[in-house]
Amino acid sequence: MKVVTTWNGGRAFTAVGDSGYEVNMDATEESGGAGKGATPAETLLSSLAGCIGIDVIMILRPHLDKITKIELETEGTRKEELPKGFTGMEITFVVDGDIDSKKVWRAIRLGEEKYCTVSDSLQADVQFRLILNGKEQEA
Repeated sequence: MKVVTTWNGGRAFTAVGDSGYEVNMDATEESGGAGKGATPAETLLSSLAGCIGIDVIMILRPHLDKITKIELETEGTRKEELPKGFTGMEITFVVDGDIDSKKVWRAIRLGEEKYCTVSDSLQADVQFRLILNGKEQEA
């Protein structure tokens, strides 16, 4: 899987992955951006919620006719000092319908422990490379 993220001037970027869909990101006005896109931190929380949400829906497929609403509220706690990375994340599943909570909890746990690529990736080792004017540069 590959995503190409292109600088659009200022603090704005557009990311396009293999799916062809664009994700526009920008810094807030307080951080020097124009506020014309989601912040990268919001995008990270959205990716986590979307990933586990898709997994939960797939696991609950036999019961979806009894569910009228699934909404995920995702909150991240960040460090005060730079870099202001997340120290914790909480996803609240708001579900309406005629379904036993044990089935929903099972789906959430399976999503997190077995299927959610984003949740698993939050523990990934990130490496960096630099290609400057067409030539790879050593660190």
